[in-house]
Amino acid sequence: MKTKRLSILAVTTVLAATVMAATNVVATNTQENVGQETRQLPAPAKSAKMSLMEALQNRHSAREYSAREVSEADLTELLWAACGINRPESKKITAPSAINAQDIIVYVCTKDGAWIYRPDVNALQKVSDKDLRTTIAKGQEAMAAAPVFLVLASDRTKFGSHSKGADVMGAIDSGYVSQNICLACTALGLATRPRMSMDKETLAKELHLDENITLLLNHPVGYEK
Repeated sequence: MKTKRLSILAVTTVLAATVMAATNVVATNTQENVGQETRQLPAPAKSAKMSLMEALQNRHSAREYSAREVSEADLTELLWAACGINRPESKKITAPSAINAQDIIVYVCTKDGAWIYRPDVNALQKVSDKDLRTTIAKGQEAMAAAPVFLVLASDRTKFGSHSKGADVMGAIDSGYVSQNICLACTALGLATRPRMSMDKETLAKELHLDENITLLLNHPVGYEK
């Protein structure tokens, strides 16, 4: 009887060790994949010298863009202004949001693929290898020339028990982030315009969005032609 119990214990121990080993392999592979697909951004300098009133005076919507690339320094500055963390101790961001849901997700789309902006770690996490700019521009070739598109989406799950008002709250929250982008672009010498037009069905598929994520606005970003 004792031998049988010892055998059962030995088998159980081996099985537990096997499961733990497999779990560790999965975790390691997942971490490696995330690491390979994540692009760390430099810390935003927050050094634009243009005043708020000057930015409001000079803000305008650009219709044509040159192919000149946006620097990584300007991109990280722009993303931080859009909805980056400005109060690390409470994880609050630059844009207000209903019930502090922080529901707005910013996707960065370029010729090299699409990334999701992660303000918590100031990084871009790749979600697609495809150039989605023509999909976002939706037939407006002048817009598709912009080197960067910022796509704003709302995560309805962030509103919890307030889900009945998620559509309205998400739309309003995207407006706050959009205005931040407009003013930051002006201060950084970049051109942009807020747009609702985009091929939402194709874009949702390529960005791997589920029914809880609503595409709302997009911003071509670059230098005015």
